[in-house]
Amino acid sequence: MKTSKFDVADYLDSNEMIAEYLNTVLEEGDNSDIVVALGHIAKAIGMSKIAEETGMSRPSLYKALSDGAKPQFTTIMKVLRAVGGRLRIDPVSEKEKNASQQTA
Repeated sequence: MKTSKFDVADYLDSNEMIAEYLNTVLEEGDNSDIVVALGHIAKAIGMSKIAEETGMSRPSLYKALSDGAKPQFTTIMKVLRAVGGRLRIDPVSEKEKNASQQTA
């Protein structure tokens, strides 16, 4: 039996899947997870296309979105826009705020 390595980018085949994936990572992940998730999304869409839309070179884009990278916020925003996303702030209820403070 032959198996292949799992690559989440293979499953990010629609705007809805991309949005759901990124929203899940934003809610449950940390900074590094978000950077890596943007890398998966850029790979799914096409690194060349994202590089062109952000004005970055492909090698710079790969480096900025690799595990352990700490890209500048402007880079994150460029990539987010290029993949068709945006940031939105929703108010957090007192109950949610208290629950997150207790786990921190």
